[in-house]
Amino acid sequence: MSAESVITIGQNALIVTALLAAPLLLSALAAGLVIGMFQAATQINEMTLSFIPKLLVLVLALYLGSGWMLDLITGYSKSLILSIPSLIG
Repeated sequence: MSAESVITIGQNALIVTALLAAPLLLSALAAGLVIGMFQAATQINEMTLSFIPKLLVLVLALYLGSGWMLDLITGYSKSLILSIPSLIG
């Protein structure tokens, strides 16, 4: 196993990790932005007002994106497992 293959595997793992985290992080960011604008406009500063909607948005994003996320991680794992013989030999 060469240093190039290790670096390539690491880069691909980081890309897959970023792709898996992106939908959840972006949806939480959008929800936080909308809630923050609402709180600034109404001058309501309650923590539960920002926590509960973000949690619901994250659950919805996970529900809607779980099939794609599962396909992505399964495809990456399958390609990594199938490349084991070429990596050792």
